[in-house]
Amino acid sequence: MELVYASETLKSQCTNIKAARKLFHGDSQLSISLLARINALQQAETLKDIIVQPTFHFHKLKNKGRKKLEGYFAIDVKSRKDQWRIILQPLDENEKPYVPCNMDQIAGKVSIVEISEVSKHYE
Repeated sequence: MELVYASETLKSQCTNIKAARKLFHGDSQLSISLLARINALQQAETLKDIIVQPTFHFHKLKNKGRKKLEGYFAIDVKSRKDQWRIILQPLDENEKPYVPCNMDQIAGKVSIVEISEVSKHYE
């Protein structure tokens, strides 16, 4: 699958162990897990390959306050016990978001996702 990053800083955090460690305040396990998740996303042919794996805990995000999260999804960086999530948005072949984003219909054909952020989304 092709990955598009929202910023160069985010790309560095997702592909460089030193930058990832800085993001996670020195936590090596989270850093390694983030790079492993990014690698899994890259190795997948479509988003459906990620959705069917329970360890990723792929889930839809809901609007939160001023944050409009319609069409965004998250996977766990490490596990459900950790608060860190990789926030992503499925993109079509023109790298535009799906509107509406009905995952049941598009999961098997999504081969491009934008990594929007890596954060403690639920804080």
